[in-house]
Amino acid sequence: MTSLLHIAARRASTRLARSALAAPRQLRQFSTSPLDPSIGLTDDQKELQSLARTFADNEFAPKMQEWDENQHFPVDVLRKGAELGFGGLYTREDVGGAGLGRLDTSIVFEALSTGDVSTTAYISIHNMCAWMIDTFGSEEQRLKYLPKLTSMEHFASYCLTEPGAGSDAANLATTAVKKGSHYVLNGSKAFISGGGSSDVYLIMARTGGAGPKGISCFIVEKGFKGLSFGKKENKLGWNSQPTRAVIMEDCEVPAENLVGAEGQGFSIAMKGLNGGRINIGSCSLGAAQASLEAAIEHVKVRKQFNQSLASFQNTQFKLADMATSLLSSRLMIRQAATMLDQNHPDVASFCAMAKLHATDECFRICDDSLQLHGGYGYLKDYKVNVYLRDARVHRILEGTNEVMRMVASRSLLAD
Repeated sequence: MTSLLHIAARRASTRLARSALAAPRQLRQFSTSPLDPSIGLTDDQKELQSLARTFADNEFAPKMQEWDENQHFPVDVLRKGAELGFGGLYTREDVGGAGLGRLDTSIVFEALSTGDVSTTAYISIHNMCAWMIDTFGSEEQRLKYLPKLTSMEHFASYCLTEPGAGSDAANLATTAVKKGSHYVLNGSKAFISGGGSSDVYLIMARTGGAGPKGISCFIVEKGFKGLSFGKKENKLGWNSQPTRAVIMEDCEVPAENLVGAEGQGFSIAMKGLNGGRINIGSCSLGAAQASLEAAIEHVKVRKQFNQSLASFQNTQFKLADMATSLLSSRLMIRQAATMLDQNHPDVASFCAMAKLHATDECFRICDDSLQLHGGYGYLKDYKVNVYLRDARVHRILEGTNEVMRMVASRSLLAD
């Protein structure tokens, strides 16, 4: 199977050749089906999408329900995906990354999520952490940590949320006090995906005064003195990834593990979340795509009153509404991802609006799919209940949808 690295390398050489020959821009190919997620993509993007969807169909989908039921963290399959480039999608190539843009990455996450939302969501968080080190870390940090993260020999977790600071992240209470060649961290982080299983933790802690400018970012390794973990949480969804509290009690972190400068941590965290919101919205797209596909298949074969459910106008209109919501969500996510690639000055508000719309609407699509399945949808034998439960948390994490409305409205009302 072709890897993302090979595709990225070929695309780079193709771009250079086009530039030298002044060739016309690549034409986009269009499909006639509103359910086709490849509509509007270039040939290269379609190849990325096909690679990810094939991997999802072969490696994720057959095991999704088992992983969910047993709360299994599929390390072996994650590392198999890393061989194709999934461990460092938008990390630079010199440390093993695929060097993709955010739009291309969104396409990959959407395709992977059709096979398993929970596992893909963890991959998205891991990628966000790798990108933060790649973008804001020193060259020594990049070379030390990223080769093992992009190969998924090691796993990473993002640690911002605290028991007393969720949406109000700027008021986090975890402290970092410099003592000689180390910082000493004290505090705890809540709801950490990969907690206890990850090898590297990107932890936001307060080195200065109150507010966002007093927050710094640290790379904390599993095994550092004073680092421990809470019990594994028993969750409604996202069961293929472990979630625990991350606890620091006089945790000693080498000074060279400070990412960027003191006081830069909150900015790093928020820039990470802009992309994280696109990533999680993309995972919602995959859940909705798979749920809509399942609903269409079901209503064609399920009969009531001597005719298929698909023959009823109510069913037809419901499917049309679901497809319309999916398409509008995909367009918003891809627009925001493109703006992120362009470093657009208004990217934060567009990422917020895209995340808000996509996660709300895609959850409704999953719910409507379950409704169209009737009683069968409520059985764990059917996959739609997993998509529903996994997609629900997307309206909470990476910034609740209420906070997304705050971000968008601030932009609208700015002088």
